Amino acid sequence: MRLDPFYPIFDSADWIARMLPYGMKLVQLRVKDRPEAEIAREIARARKLCAEAGCVLVVNDYWKLAIAEGCDWLHLGQEDLDTADLGAIRKAGLKLGVSSHDEAELERALALAPDYVALGPVYPTILKQMRFGPQGLERLGEWKRRIGDLPLVGIGGISLERAPGVFAAGADIVAAVTDITLNAHPEGRLKQWVAATREHAA
Repeated sequence: MRLDPFYPIFDSADWIARMLPYGMKLVQLRVKDRPEAEIAREIARARKLCAEAGCVLVVNDYWKLAIAEGCDWLHLGQEDLDTADLGAIRKAGLKLGVSSHDEAELERALALAPDYVALGPVYPTILKQMRFGPQGLERLGEWKRRIGDLPLVGIGGISLERAPGVFAAGADIVAAVTDITLNAHPEGRLKQWVAATREHAA
């Protein structure tokens, strides 16, 4: 299955419901610091919304809940890998995306035979404190040469204006967070992203 090249990330099912009418076909639900029962409800609702809209939902981090709710995709950061049961994840049929920031993390990710690898932050990001600095476009190219046909996601500090350079550097998929959620008109911004990335979806 080929993933859409535009990969928005939202922290609630409300955001997903708000944006689904505007053409997104791939989305990550990344919920942090909320009670597990509430997160389970968010995942269940997001899964239903995305299934009805024909959108691929990727659940960040909560692999047990993703399995319990019958989800298809999971994204794990390097810290998440320390505690995740990869055998149970694969047995449940979940496809897996993995974050990477340096050579050692890339090797660890590739050893898991993931369904995509993410590299970030490509640019400085305000989303969260990172122990890694910006990776830059050159490293995106290095990663792509290393992983070949495996999809590469560029994430971190990416705006609509920066996206063409990220694709040109080697990314197959570009993730966006604050460029949408902090925009004065999020729906309009998402529509711009969809239109701008259609050429990469063929």
